[in-house]
Amino acid sequence: MEIEIVTLSRQGGRSYNEDVYGHWHDDRYVACLVADGAGGHGGGDVAAATVRSSALGGFSGMPSLDEASLRALVEQANRDVVARQAEGGKLAGMRSTVVFAAIDLESEALAWVHSGDSRAYLFRGGAIVARTTDHSLVQQMVAGGMLDEEGARLHPQRNMLLSALGSIEEAPDIAVSDRMRLLPGDVLLLCSDGVWEPLGDECLIDTLHASRTPSQWTELIDAKVRANAKPGHDNYTALTLWVIGDEGDDVTRLLPENVAQADS
Repeated sequence: MEIEIVTLSRQGGRSYNEDVYGHWHDDRYVACLVADGAGGHGGGDVAAATVRSSALGGFSGMPSLDEASLRALVEQANRDVVARQAEGGKLAGMRSTVVFAAIDLESEALAWVHSGDSRAYLFRGGAIVARTTDHSLVQQMVAGGMLDEEGARLHPQRNMLLSALGSIEEAPDIAVSDRMRLLPGDVLLLCSDGVWEPLGDECLIDTLHASRTPSQWTELIDAKVRANAKPGHDNYTALTLWVIGDEGDDVTRLLPENVAQADS
């Protein structure tokens, strides 16, 4: 089993990009992250970069898929953003979402943790078998039966978050998944709302079905966002991870040549 990662991050219709992505691995573990900053005038990108450094750095020091460990990573990232806020100026009100996925290659297991509306999707056989649940107003409306998923995606208050990193007085909501088995052929997508909002889940499925490689899928996502997004649309970032299985190969590895990037 091999893993291939392809990434995409675009400025969209904004004056600068507040999204970040990152990944780390050793011989046993792989960690991936997407964070979407908010705060304007340079604060959001600092918040997102702080979250990336904190979470990936913390995981690399003590890798684990345990629920408590993944929650602690995001709690520490929140404290690190708050610490940077104390510098004042453009950083004082900065916030960031985060979605972080960890893979244990030895046990072929996956778990993720998130806060906000950056999402993780797990595809198996071309279908979505798991997805994060946004910490947002419209997601609460979906849970209450007031909206369906498509209505939430188009709702005028779809960007109103109920949780993001950068607060101590009101601790952010942090959701950790159960451990999931990772199988050959599985596809993991981490993305900011700049991807899933203009496309929707059905478009993500359709473009995956039309793709034979992760690079091809990432290119299709990019093209579809450009075609569907409105003027001035949000930054958009996607990290795609494909699990490629070779029959009879009992060594799981992440080869340097299988880590590709397609960012601006």
